[in-house]
Amino acid sequence: MAKAKANSNDILEKPKRTRRKPATTPESRENQLVSLAIDLAEQQLRDGTASSAVITHYLKLGSMKEKAELERLKLENELTIAKTESLKASKNIEEMYTAAMEAFKGYRGTLERD
Repeated sequence: MAKAKANSNDILEKPKRTRRKPATTPESRENQLVSLAIDLAEQQLRDGTASSAVITHYLKLGSMKEKAELERLKLENELTIAKTESLKASKNIEEMYTAAMEAFKGYRGTLERD
């Protein structure tokens, strides 16, 4: 039996997807699924078949308010990291003072009376 000729519409409809290697961790699996969802949303936007929820989601991502919120979150993360490092440093200094006080106890002179 002869193969049917490929129609030009068949070629343009759906490109074949390559299979990805299965993820080895839950985090990488989640990243794969997010990537697939983003690819699907992009294709729906290009085709004009995207739902209003998808369109609204991507419009919000591009807004100035969203960008300002992301910047605020980044700065809050940096502040939290700085506070954590400061607490670790103060604990380290406290340990050093305690060790120094213990060392000074060995230098304490005692008066001997006859």
